[in-house]
Amino acid sequence: MALLDDGTWHGKVWTGSWTDGSGDTYDAVEPATGEVIAPVGKATPEDVHTAAERAVQAQRAWAAAPFEERAAVLRRAGDLLMANAGEIKGWLARESGAIQPFGDFQVYTSAQECYEASALPSHPYGEMLRTSAPRLSFARRVPAGVVGVIAPFNVPTILAIRAIAPALALGNAVILKPDPRTAISGGATFARIFEEAGLPAGVFQVLPGGADVGEALVVEPAVRIIAFTGSTRAGRAVGALAGQHLKRAHLELGGNSALIVLPDVDVAQAASVGAFGTFSHQGQICMATSRHLVHESIAEEYTRILTEKVEKLPVGDPFRDQVALGPLIDAGQRDRVHGLVTASVDSGATVRTGGTYEGLFYRPTVLGDVPVDAPAYREEIFGPVAPVTPFSSIDEVVGLAADTEYGLSLGILTRDIYRGLELAERIPSGLVHINDQTINDEAVAPFGGVGASGTGSRHGGPQANIEAFTETQWVTVRGELPAYPF
Repeated sequence: MALLDDGTWHGKVWTGSWTDGSGDTYDAVEPATGEVIAPVGKATPEDVHTAAERAVQAQRAWAAAPFEERAAVLRRAGDLLMANAGEIKGWLARESGAIQPFGDFQVYTSAQECYEASALPSHPYGEMLRTSAPRLSFARRVPAGVVGVIAPFNVPTILAIRAIAPALALGNAVILKPDPRTAISGGATFARIFEEAGLPAGVFQVLPGGADVGEALVVEPAVRIIAFTGSTRAGRAVGALAGQHLKRAHLELGGNSALIVLPDVDVAQAASVGAFGTFSHQGQICMATSRHLVHESIAEEYTRILTEKVEKLPVGDPFRDQVALGPLIDAGQRDRVHGLVTASVDSGATVRTGGTYEGLFYRPTVLGDVPVDAPAYREEIFGPVAPVTPFSSIDEVVGLAADTEYGLSLGILTRDIYRGLELAERIPSGLVHINDQTINDEAVAPFGGVGASGTGSRHGGPQANIEAFTETQWVTVRGELPAYPF
């Protein structure tokens, strides 16, 4: 089965069938070549309201369906993702610049999210409560109703399905607003997956569009929960708006994640770990290793080896060639990355390699001796840039790693595991990986950051997902009507 080859989705939005969006259409463009891939349907705020009304009606029947039925749909969705991996990887390469191995990872992890979610409908969904009254008292979890998912461009399948799958499995309806730059791989693909999996019409809808569509989703009264993944700046706006409308917003935001390299490591191996953490998917990953904090006794050797490795990485079109890095998503992102690099050089950093670009292909860049006030040190880069900063003591590196508004992921490289654990306790971070780089993700693990990186672990694992996408209802039952004094 081919998911999207027939083109029936061209210029359409998904509302349970392919229909015209009120915003007409726009062209999906391939970053590597600048070529138009296909026309995509564009939604408007009016479409959000109509979709929400449709979702409210469809959700009631979906929530009342036998739990085995909901579980079966999620299992079939996982199977369909795996069966169509080749096609999905192609769209990921063309739309987001993902190299083939990263496409493999996205499809596999997305399928795992569906499989994990398929177990949620059969989980216990309540608990008996003690009571001093002559009655039965219990708390139970019930579906929230309609969930709005706003997903980003960088990892469009995983960062959408990790909210879609558990929300559906727990009896909710979902309206997805994919990033318009990846609305095929991160939107139309899921519409087709769940259509083929047998999800009833209206339970899942896909509305590509701009910020106005996202805002409409947040303020729509029928949408009770927002799951947003994106920049901290946008996340603050989403959280504030959701708060005004008294609804929950699960925010997974940016990062400026540190990799601490202690002097007892194998330097060459550590540099390999650091390179992967920074340059995977051109650095366009929220967990990317953004700061290499390396002990001063090995900092120069580490920087030299990292530079040698980076200079060998091929950059090019990931859909047509075998490369290590593809293009950045658009010119705005390229210019932002280059601006951070040049401003950091002005602040005293040295370019060991890279710092140039051709089109949207930015050469992987290593910056040495990066001052702590340099923009590439202080800000989230979201590009293929490795800033290296030396430190002299444990207390100093704890201060350096913690001196950021973000708190998403932390990597610590050392032969002394207990020292690594001790360091981890002193540095606020939602994720910690000892003897690994900062990019790790599994469907079974809780995921989320602290501080400006988000509102904590709201994705991954049954506990986080049940908490995220259901409401708690207290219920009491008496055998007879009670007697009251009036």
